[in-house]
Amino acid sequence: MANSNSSRSGSPSPARYGFSDTERAEAQLRGAGWWSDSGPGNAEPIVAALSRTPDPDLALHSVDRLRDAMAGEWEQLSSALGEDVELRGRLFGVLGDSTAFADHLVAHPDDWRRLTAEAAPPRMLDERTSLLLEAVGARGEGEPGTGGGPVAELRGHEAVRALRTTYRGLLLDIAARDLASIPEPALPSVPYEEVAELLSDASVAALRAALAVAVAELRHAGVSEVPRLAVIAMGKCGGRELNYVSDVDVVFVADGEADIPVGTRLASTMMRIVGPAFFEIDAALRPEGKAGALVRTLDGHLSYYRRWARTWEFQALLKARPVAGDRELGDRYLEAVQPLVWTASERENFVDDVRSMRRRVEDHVPTDVVERELKLGRGGLRDVEFAVQLLQMVHGRSDEELRSASTLEALRALGEGGYVARADASDLVDSYRFLRTVEHRLQLRQLRRTHMFPEFDDADALGVLGRAVGFRSSGRNTAGQALVAEFRRHAKQVRRLHEKLFYRPLLEAVAKVPTEALRLTTAAAEARLAALGYGSPKGALRHIEALTSGMSRRASIQGALLPVLLDLLGNTPDPDGGLLAYRKVSEALAETPWYLRLLRDEGVVVERLAQLLGTSKLVPELLIRAPEVLRLLADTPALAERDPAEVATSLRSTVSRYSDPARAAAAARSLRRHELLRIACADLLGLVEPDVVCRALSSIWVAVLESTLDMAMRDTAAQEGGQVPARIAVIGMGRLGGAELGYGSDADVMFVCEPANGAEETAAVKFAGAVVEQVRRLLGQPSQDPPLDVDIDLRPEGRQGSLVRTLDSYLSYYARWGEVWEAQALLRARAVAGDVDLGERFCRAIDPIRYPEGGLDETKVREIRRIKARVDSERLPRGADPATHTKLGRGGLADVEWTLQLMQLQHGHDTPGLRTSSTVDGLRAATEAGLLAESDANDLIEAWTLATRVRNAVMLVRGKPGDQLPKKSQERVAVAAALGYPANVDTGEVVDDYLRITRHARAVVERVFYGT
Repeated sequence: MANSNSSRSGSPSPARYGFSDTERAEAQLRGAGWWSDSGPGNAEPIVAALSRTPDPDLALHSVDRLRDAMAGEWEQLSSALGEDVELRGRLFGVLGDSTAFADHLVAHPDDWRRLTAEAAPPRMLDERTSLLLEAVGARGEGEPGTGGGPVAELRGHEAVRALRTTYRGLLLDIAARDLASIPEPALPSVPYEEVAELLSDASVAALRAALAVAVAELRHAGVSEVPRLAVIAMGKCGGRELNYVSDVDVVFVADGEADIPVGTRLASTMMRIVGPAFFEIDAALRPEGKAGALVRTLDGHLSYYRRWARTWEFQALLKARPVAGDRELGDRYLEAVQPLVWTASERENFVDDVRSMRRRVEDHVPTDVVERELKLGRGGLRDVEFAVQLLQMVHGRSDEELRSASTLEALRALGEGGYVARADASDLVDSYRFLRTVEHRLQLRQLRRTHMFPEFDDADALGVLGRAVGFRSSGRNTAGQALVAEFRRHAKQVRRLHEKLFYRPLLEAVAKVPTEALRLTTAAAEARLAALGYGSPKGALRHIEALTSGMSRRASIQGALLPVLLDLLGNTPDPDGGLLAYRKVSEALAETPWYLRLLRDEGVVVERLAQLLGTSKLVPELLIRAPEVLRLLADTPALAERDPAEVATSLRSTVSRYSDPARAAAAARSLRRHELLRIACADLLGLVEPDVVCRALSSIWVAVLESTLDMAMRDTAAQEGGQVPARIAVIGMGRLGGAELGYGSDADVMFVCEPANGAEETAAVKFAGAVVEQVRRLLGQPSQDPPLDVDIDLRPEGRQGSLVRTLDSYLSYYARWGEVWEAQALLRARAVAGDVDLGERFCRAIDPIRYPEGGLDETKVREIRRIKARVDSERLPRGADPATHTKLGRGGLADVEWTLQLMQLQHGHDTPGLRTSSTVDGLRAATEAGLLAESDANDLIEAWTLATRVRNAVMLVRGKPGDQLPKKSQERVAVAAALGYPANVDTGEVVDDYLRITRHARAVVERVFYGT
C-alpha cells in the first residue's frame, strides 16, 4: 500500500503535495514535525515549498538524511524554515534537484546557515579567493602563485580536502540562489548570465588558491624562488560563462626561458591539486596541444601563433583572459595575441576552415544521441558559439564593440551593430539561455559533467528536469512534455539561425577584404580605391563618409557592407557611377526597414546589385521607385522565370479595382515599372534570353494598354449616362505587333471600333474617339519612368487621320487609297487589346491587303526599295555612324525587317508560314518554304538579335533610348558587359563582332532585298 492516497481513512494525504510514496512521505514529514493527523497544519508553507521542488520525493528524503545528521540542531533549522522564506527556497531548491549538494549538507550540516536570509555569501572574486586561501592557511598580500604572494600552510591531501570542502560551499551558495525561486516563486530568479559569471569567478578563485598551494609544495621540495608564471583562462572560463561542472581550459606563460623548468613544475603541481579539489583542468589548447610544452614564454607563444597556428587556435584565443599568477605578464600576453586574433580572418580559406571544424565536431556525435546532445548536436550550444565567433572574427577587425569573450555580449553587440538582425540576435540569446539553463540543471543533479538531454520517453526524468527548468504544472509528465516541446523549438530555431548566419555568403567576401581596407576613411583608402579602378577616389570617399557617418545602426551595417561592395563595384564598368547610384538608392530607401537587412543577409543580392549599379543607369532610377524588386535578386526563379501571361493578368486585375482614372493609370505605371525593372535586372545578369526579354516587355505594354482602355471606357461611359455604344479593339503595329518591344520602344497601335448595343455608327465613333484620347492622355502623363508613348501615326492618313475608325472605314480606305508602304506596315498588325472578336476580324479582313494574291508587281517592288533607300539616307540622324546604327545602319534592324517584309508581301498569300508578325519566325518560315537559304536566314537572325540586344543594352546603360553603339569608352565597356562579354574584354573586339555580324547580314540584304 506504499502508494495509497491515504494511510488513515479521512485523513489528508501527502499525495496532494506531489509525493509519490505517500506512506514513506508521511512518515518522513511526521518525523520532521511537519505533519499530523490533520495534515501539515502550521508547517503548510514548508510542505508546499517541498511540493514545488523539481523532485519532492528526493527533497524530502534529503531532508530526512539531514535531520539525522543534525541531531539536536534540527529543531533550530525546522523553526527557521517556517519563518525564513529565503532559507526555504534555497535549501529545498538544492535538495529537490541535487543529490550531490544533499551529500555535502549531510557531511557539513552547519552549512545550512549560509542559506539564510541574513547570510552574506561572498559576491566578489577577491572574497572568494580569500575564503579558499584561508581554508589552506594562506595569508598575506600579493597575487597567489607569485614570489610575494600568500603561501599555503596546508599541503597534499589536507590542502585538497580543505579546498574541496570550501569550494563546494561556494558552489552551494550559487546553486541555492539559482534554484530558490522554484520552491518559492516569490523569490527573484537569478539570470543565467549572473550564474555563469559567479561560477566562473569561483573557478578563478580556485585556480589562484591552487597556485598558492602549489608554491608551498615547491618550497617544501626545496625551490626557493618562484618563477613568473601567468595562467590564461580559455573557453568558457575565459568568457565568464562556466557551467556548474566544466573542464577549465588554461594556458601557461613563463616570463623567460630560464623560468620554464620550474614554471613547468609549478604548473604541473597546480594541475594535480585542481583536479581532485575542484574540477578537471585542461591545458590542451596550448601550442601543439597535448604534445606541446606545458609552459612557454610569451615569445614562444607568439612565434608559434605566427608560424604554425591553425584557424581554430585563433578562434580559441577569442576567449583568452589572464586569471591567475603574474598579472603583468598575463596582460602582456593578452595584448600581444589580440592583434593575431583580429587579423586571423585574413588567412586563406579562413571561413571554410571554421565551417569545416564545426562540421567535424558535429560528425563525431553519435547519430543515436545527436538530437539530445545539448552541446555538440544540431541546434545545440556549439551552433550558437561557432556562428557568433565566426561573425566576431570577420567583422571584429574593424569594430571593437564586437571583441567580447562572452557569447551573449558578443551576440548583443552583433545585433546592435547591425551585423545580425535584432530579432535573430534576440532569438539566439533566448535559445542560448534556455539551453545553458537546461545544461546547468542536468549537471546539478550529481555535479557531473553532462550535456545529454534525457530520453524523450523517460517521463520521470523529463518531469523532474522540466520543473527544475521552471515549467510549472500539476504533474511531472506535463512539465516534461512542455520541456521537450520547448527544447525542440529552441533547437530548431538555433539550427535555422546558425545556418543563416554561419553560412552567410557575405562572410567570405568580407573576410577577403584586407583589414586596413575596412577602415574606409583612412588616407590609405584613397590609394586603395584608385587601385580598385575608381576614377575619383576623393569623390568615392565622400560617398563612403556620407553612408557610414554617425553612430546609427544603419551606419554600422553600411560599414560592414561597403568594403565588399567597393571591391565588387571595382570589377564593374563604372565603379564611380555604381557607388554614386548605391548612395542614392541607400538614401532613398533609408527608412525601408528591410533594405540593409537584405543586403547583409543575402550575399547574392550584394553581388548582383553591385553588378547592376556599376553597369546601368536605368536600374537605379527604377529601383528607387520600385525597391521591392531588390528582394527578387535573391530568388532567381522569381526574378527570371515569371510567366508574362501571369504578370499581365495580375496587372489587369489590380488596375480594374480602381474607379478613378488617374489612380488606375498610376497603378498601371507602378506595376509596369516593377516589371520593367525585374526584366532589366534579369537581362543584365544574363538570366534570360533576348527573345524572352522582348516578349515580356511587349506583354506588359499590352497589359497596360488593355487595362487603361478598359478603365477609360468605363469612365467615358459613366460620363455619358452609363451606355457603352461601341466595341473597341487595339491593333498592335510595328515592334509591339511583333512582340519585339525594347526598353525604350513606343507602342505603335491603331484603334478600330464598331457600334454596340444598337448605337449609331456616328455615336460609336465619337465615343471611341473620346476613349482613345483619354488613353493617350493618361499614359502620356509626365513620369520619371521610360515613357508610355502611344503612337498612332501608322493609321490611315497618318497624323491628319481620325484617331479611330470602324472596320469598314479601314477597309474602304485601304481599298481606295492604300499605298504599298501601308500594306507593308500591316504585316505586323496583331490584335493586342480590347474586343477580341473585333480585333481578330480586323486582322482577317486585312489579310488580302498585306498578303496580296499574286504577290507584288515589279513596280511595287521598286517602290518599296526606293522607300527603303530614302529612309536609309534621310532618317539616319546627323553624325550617326551607319556602320554601328542598330536601327537604320547597314545590317541593322530595318535591313533585316524590310527584307522579310518584302518576301511576306510577295509570297504571303501562297505561303501561310510567312503570315506572322514575328521577324525571327518569319525568317525561319521563309527558309522552310525555300525562299531563303538557311545560312542567309541565320545571318539575318543573328544580326537582328544582336542589334536588338545592343539597342536594349544602350537603354539600360545610359538610362535613355539610343540606336547607336556608344562611342564613349566607358559606355561601350558597359554595353559589352550588358551583352555578356567578360570584364576584361577589349571594346574593339565588341565593335569588330558587331561589324562582322551586320556585314554578313547586309550582304544577304543586298542580294535578297535589292536583288544585286
